[in-house]
Amino acid sequence: MTEKAASTPAKVIDARGLEPPEPFVLTMEALDGLGAGETLLLRLLREPHPLYRALDLNGFAWSTAHAPEGVVEITIWRKAQA
Repeated sequence: MTEKAASTPAKVIDARGLEPPEPFVLTMEALDGLGAGETLLLRLLREPHPLYRALDLNGFAWSTAHAPEGVVEITIWRKAQA
């Protein structure tokens, strides 16, 4: 994605052991309270492709990194308003 947010996440969700749709639900609930300049770090065992579309439609940007041992880390923040 484009613009980058703060490097220290305001919230972290470790959803590696959760069954769908719990990671999606927890993420969307956490994003409701995410302030400007804050980020959410989501840890999963695979890329959540359906989540990316929901993030885009709801005004969020993200960056995805593949960490060691197969962990996918997605940093999410609000897009800057034009």
